[in-house]
Amino acid sequence: MDFIKKNLSGILGCFIIAVPAWLLGKAFPVIGGPVIAILAGMLITLIWTDKGKAESGIKWTSKIILQTAVVLLGFGMNLGVILQTGKQSLPIIICTISTSLIIAWLLRRIINVPSNTAILVGVGSSICGGSAIAATAPVIDADDTEVAQAISVIFFFNVIAAVLFPVLGHVLGFDTTSGSSFGLFAGTAINDTSSVTAAASTWDSMWNLGNETLNNAVTVKLTRTLAIIPITLVLSLIHAKSASVNGEKAGNFSIKRAFPMFILYFIIAAIITTACMSMGISADVFAPLKELSKFFIIMAMAAIGLNSNVVKLIKSGGKPLLLGASCWIGITIVSLTMQHIMHLW
Repeated sequence: MDFIKKNLSGILGCFIIAVPAWLLGKAFPVIGGPVIAILAGMLITLIWTDKGKAESGIKWTSKIILQTAVVLLGFGMNLGVILQTGKQSLPIIICTISTSLIIAWLLRRIINVPSNTAILVGVGSSICGGSAIAATAPVIDADDTEVAQAISVIFFFNVIAAVLFPVLGHVLGFDTTSGSSFGLFAGTAINDTSSVTAAASTWDSMWNLGNETLNNAVTVKLTRTLAIIPITLVLSLIHAKSASVNGEKAGNFSIKRAFPMFILYFIIAAIITTACMSMGISADVFAPLKELSKFFIIMAMAAIGLNSNVVKLIKSGGKPLLLGASCWIGITIVSLTMQHIMHLW
């Protein structure tokens, strides 16, 4: 009862924002529900400055609901299928992820971007946009303003990629009789699933390829998503080790305490999905959990928007945008270069 009294109003506020954002996200998939929710929350908080009793529930939603959403994402992954069909793309994925993280690390120092923002933009650009940011934020103790900033940067380049990539693919001479090469390009160089599907679907429509490009791009994208696991584990260890050295609990570093348990649950969920599918159980069984995961991410983004300082976000937006642009361009160039080296394009 104490939990309900303390948190219900805040959770309910996030839910009320999330429902229309979820519906609008389905109508406009290139923008997506999470972006709509975070923007709505940021606008509402300009008026709703004193949240009173709702503040606790909003903070709970931005943390616990976000972690729950990441766990539920695991039910959308058949590890065996992804690993089998993603072998061809694996060298490209490793190179693009490494490129983005290295660029983010270098520019963080050169243009003086806050460490957490740089990590979130780098991870979001290289792995899977909002989902990667959602998984990484609790691990590095990023605040809501940093998460909002990273989501905004990722969204900006998502929209550009969804529109530009099919045109770019045609100009670069990708095979128009098959969707495999462009699907690989979209799956490795576009950071968010919504924009990957938008660009791949456009390519299929342009050249009457059915769903060939879309299926290939999504498979590559899911393979990329698996990088959430090692990246978040490494970041959690680095962050906890740094905290133990610099904080009051120096010398008390523990892998057990550093390990983000929600990532373990994410892995278990993926293993359950894989085992069930290997026994012939349809993937449709897990569709409601995948949909719930998406809704929870939207709820969490609404909470983050409500906790964000819009003025501060706008004032400090230039450098993160430059960082995001650098990561995105780097990933695109490396993806094209690797495909050319591997004679895939």
